[in-house]
Amino acid sequence: GIGLTTEYYTSGRPVRKVAESARTGAATTIIEGISVGMRSTMFPILLISASIMLSYHFGSLYGIAIAALGMLMNVGMTMSVDAYGPVADNAGGIAEMSKLPPEVRERTDLLDSLGNTTAAMGKGFAIGSAALTALAIFSAYAASTDLSGIDLLKPQVVAGLLFGGLLPFLFSSITLKAVGRAAMKMVDEVRHQFDTIQGLMEGKAEPDTERCVDIATRGALSEMVVPGLLAVFIPVVIYFALGAETLGGVLAGAITTGVLLAIFMANAGGVWDNGKKFIEKGNLGGKGSAAHGASVVGDTVGDPFKDTSGPSLNILIKLMSMVSLVIAQID
Repeated sequence: GIGLTTEYYTSGRPVRKVAESARTGAATTIIEGISVGMRSTMFPILLISASIMLSYHFGSLYGIAIAALGMLMNVGMTMSVDAYGPVADNAGGIAEMSKLPPEVRERTDLLDSLGNTTAAMGKGFAIGSAALTALAIFSAYAASTDLSGIDLLKPQVVAGLLFGGLLPFLFSSITLKAVGRAAMKMVDEVRHQFDTIQGLMEGKAEPDTERCVDIATRGALSEMVVPGLLAVFIPVVIYFALGAETLGGVLAGAITTGVLLAIFMANAGGVWDNGKKFIEKGNLGGKGSAAHGASVVGDTVGDPFKDTSGPSLNILIKLMSMVSLVIAQID
């Protein structure tokens, strides 16, 4: 169900709507993409909620754990469809850099467009399984800390719920900013090479590609230190400073907003990318048109959405739940 929903929002009619919005500029492209991404959260959430209630009805908390395991059993398929997108994308890049015939690039663009959809499907599976897994771990945490329930009338629980709901937004802000910083370093390096390497602008000299790869690699590693530490240490601090019930509220808030935000980002990024490819096929003026320029801006915004911040949220949810369970057992 999540796969079918994702396929519609990232390769169906919404793609054409996003492409058409590019005719009036980058701003309307971004607005339409955000709208599609937000709307696309509805059916996956209804499906996840239904699976939770049905699983609980037939097997109590054990049923939810088995449902989570059932989704995780699809990991082979999830990895396959998720990895297909980058493979097709890189094949297109190789075709362009190798100056292969235009029809080769056209074929790789079609494969890349399909890859955007399959990648969004894989991310949908991942966040769906993360929601069920986190709920099962949360139940184990409640049992370990003797929590029979979370009382929303207690101020510390409500504060924890709000703080937990904040964390996916804070986490996404950090990862998006990391992409922006790395991109700025890359642009500065490219400009520096154009200024210092004689003949590069005219195509008579080779660029220092190793330097660009080094910037990207170092950025990818160093920028993830802070998000990783936050995911590990926040549950520890909340547990020992404010207690098990407050941490329960934090976990509940993080799961709720994290699932919604992850689905939104994955699908918004996918629809922006496919909207650009729809125009590049020759629709709405094709490559080089004003609509194409606007769609490129939308795709540039969508890349960190679908490739960085969105996928990282299911890791945040699982890691926080697991750390909470571990410290509850230790205490």
